Amino acid sequence: MRKKVLSVILSMAMTASMLAGCGSASAGGNSENTGATEIKDEATATTSGALPDDLPAKIGDGIVKATPEMYGDVDLSEHKTVNITLIGDTPSAWDDVLAKTNEYLEPFNTDVEVSFLSWSDYQQMYPLTLTGGQVDLIFTAPWCFMYTEAAKGSFFVLDTDFISKNMPLTNRYQAAESWDETTISGQTIAVPSNQASPMGKIVAIRQDLADKYGISSLDNWNDYMNFAKTIAEKETPESGIYALAASGDNNELWDVYRQQNDTFLALDSDYFDLIYDYKEGSLPEASDIKLVYDTELFRNYAHDMKELADAGAWSRSALTNTVTDDDAFGNLQGASIAWNTSVFTYIEQAEQTDGVVGAAYDLTKDNLVGCECYSNNDMAIAAGSADPARAAMVLDILKCDTYLNHLWILGVEDEHYTINDAGEYTETEKAGDFAAYAISASWAIKNGDLKEAGGDPRAEKVTESWEERVVNNPTITFVFDDSNVADYKAAVSAVLNDYVPMLELGLVDDVDSTIDKMIKECYDSGLQVVLDDFNTQYDAWKETR
Repeated sequence: MRKKVLSVILSMAMTASMLAGCGSASAGGNSENTGATEIKDEATATTSGALPDDLPAKIGDGIVKATPEMYGDVDLSEHKTVNITLIGDTPSAWDDVLAKTNEYLEPFNTDVEVSFLSWSDYQQMYPLTLTGGQVDLIFTAPWCFMYTEAAKGSFFVLDTDFISKNMPLTNRYQAAESWDETTISGQTIAVPSNQASPMGKIVAIRQDLADKYGISSLDNWNDYMNFAKTIAEKETPESGIYALAASGDNNELWDVYRQQNDTFLALDSDYFDLIYDYKEGSLPEASDIKLVYDTELFRNYAHDMKELADAGAWSRSALTNTVTDDDAFGNLQGASIAWNTSVFTYIEQAEQTDGVVGAAYDLTKDNLVGCECYSNNDMAIAAGSADPARAAMVLDILKCDTYLNHLWILGVEDEHYTINDAGEYTETEKAGDFAAYAISASWAIKNGDLKEAGGDPRAEKVTESWEERVVNNPTITFVFDDSNVADYKAAVSAVLNDYVPMLELGLVDDVDSTIDKMIKECYDSGLQVVLDDFNTQYDAWKETR
């Protein structure tokens, strides 16, 4: 999961200026989610007078500077600390960034304290933080407990009046269609990011090694299979470089594979994924939505993964590897990686070694390209916050104030990055202490205004090829409330967690019997109960479209 999250965010810099409409929700909106539309439409009328007239029309058109006068409805008479919980590892330069943050917030009689839940233990610590910790703001996402914690009432519910009074800048600049994605059963429980981006899936390879063995390019999935087996047979025994230095699972390669079949996920919940085939102009029927692993598509993928595993494409200890496949590629321990345009970050890292040449290939040139949704990264106010209004104000400033937004996304200007007259940033040699989009909050407060200068032309070529193929997931605004079946869903997820990684890595004796056993255990654990509840909710939602 960490790889997936970091790769999504790294690609933001490469696609930020493209396809501004990508990710827009259906025009009609969800009738059960009308509160999301009200937040934007009604609040604009009530707060426009509270903001200065010289603010830019949109983020990126000029400097936005928050002032205490904008927050006349927030009681700032007493100094308060807003406690923020993020996931991920603490950047080396965090203390400096935090000090500058608190210095900037002095006029607001506010400071912040930030706790990081590391990648190694956030899954265990996240729920405990919300039940027993002192937290006002917390990062969340569909892949990071958003639905399960919302069902438990862990998040403060946002409404029109609250947003208009305490988050005037967000109210002005947040994309109206984004609110639907964090609205569950009519209650908006988080503030989504303000950017949606194309998320095509590609593979990156060591082209120098491909050339060594007479492979000039990759045009399709079979070409990748041939490349991986060739490296396993001829290169790995010689240099120890794996075709793919897999770690934990092969979920990213699976996304490349399924892109060949124009699929979308109706539910993306760690390994508990429900999939359907996209048909232009129509929503899928509930009967068309299947558990990913109960499809021939995944079964065929698992067979290919076993073929590669048996050939030696990755280590037999891949399940427990702690070095990500991305880092291994950048460190010349792997010959390929898969995901989105973030792969170019690691290509450039690998190419710092003389003689190394990287290349990236889109293996599905005739297939749709999906979008990252707004809600893939969010910030929520904890239901137990001592001062939700103050927390909302801090989030508003982080999202929209140019200085603080860039500080949390890019670090300290002229130390970790520089920015040119066109608003394009360049990371410095010290960026390793605070890399662009280094912290989870930066993913949730992005606005689409930042673009990296001197982007890799290879990445630009790939993203340009996506323009005519971008499709928004038509089920993106459907949110499954699993509170009535949480125990069953948890039991099924436990089964999937045991089986899916080893199937994705081909580390099984018999693919078909392993999948059959997994599916049986899923149904024995209550899968049908979960699917029935999902279908009931989905059908009700579909009737409103």
